[in-house]
Amino acid sequence: MQLQQRINAFAQLGKFLLQFAEDTPKRDESVLNNELYFAEMQEALQLAKAQNTWFTDENLQFTCKNWGEALTETNINTWLSGYKISDKDVNNKVAIVMAGNIPLVGFHDFLCVLLSGHAVIGKLSSNDKILLPFVSKYLIAVEPLFSNKIELTTKTLENFDAVIATGSDNTALYFEHYFGKYPHIIRKNRNSVAILTGNETPQQMEALADDIFRYFGLGCRNVSKIYVPLNYNWDHFFNGMFAWKHVIHNHKYINNYDYNKAIYLMSNIKLLDNEFLLLKKDTGFSSPISVFFYETYTSLEELSEKLKTEKENIQCIISEKHIAFGEAQQPKLSDYADGVDTLDFLLGL
Repeated sequence: MQLQQRINAFAQLGKFLLQFAEDTPKRDESVLNNELYFAEMQEALQLAKAQNTWFTDENLQFTCKNWGEALTETNINTWLSGYKISDKDVNNKVAIVMAGNIPLVGFHDFLCVLLSGHAVIGKLSSNDKILLPFVSKYLIAVEPLFSNKIELTTKTLENFDAVIATGSDNTALYFEHYFGKYPHIIRKNRNSVAILTGNETPQQMEALADDIFRYFGLGCRNVSKIYVPLNYNWDHFFNGMFAWKHVIHNHKYINNYDYNKAIYLMSNIKLLDNEFLLLKKDTGFSSPISVFFYETYTSLEELSEKLKTEKENIQCIISEKHIAFGEAQQPKLSDYADGVDTLDFLLGL
């Protein structure tokens, strides 16, 4: 299969996914195989929602929108232009151990493996085992040559040549032990942070709320901690967060809020609270659902140096000088998890 065939297939997949980016799916008659898969995709989205209730309609639509907009032929070609990718298929089988914290979270690895000409053996998470098999089914319908390039399973991985594994710090130790003898990328737990100066606009603060609350804060690109100057005006922050007040209507989220609030209050821990988000002063990065960490700083220069020493814990930084507010969950195709160039790794196998 030639590279252009792979690109064409994923571009068609992007058009297909974009139909499901809103409350009411918009059928595009120019999309290939819609007569077979449009209704089935609607069913798959509902099954995914039933199987993992963190996968709300809103979050599933956002996922479809992001990937639909990313997977255009222009975007893919621009991304791949910096690499030398052969038209020849490669015999390597790359195992991908996928997380299940947000919908299709392992899709970028899946995309990289197939575009580079390798074959995928995907270990599905029990929390996200509906969408990728369906997406693969559609992809194979568009380009049948992918049929011998994709294998998805919930069982133990076998007969692979390289590994990409994503998990927590604890599972990473297991991955290192089990997969260490193979060429590998092993990702640990990371979180994202934001730097505020107090001069942000109301629009920027509402955009920051998207970075915090999207996917209920479960993604590694979700902002779980902010750095604010001494004597920061918290009203400015909470006014922006109000854009996401509807999160209280999710019973799983609000149960986490009630539980964490009770635990902290019984421990006499000081909190800032807006009735749907708890702010706790903490040096850590990985905050519980409904809880947000913060620290104060006296100098942006000193803070910059501090964050450099913490780079292994940080996925991305949101600020006026880094990733723009509101764009944490809209990575480009060239934005690699943990800063490790997945495509370069695959092309070097």
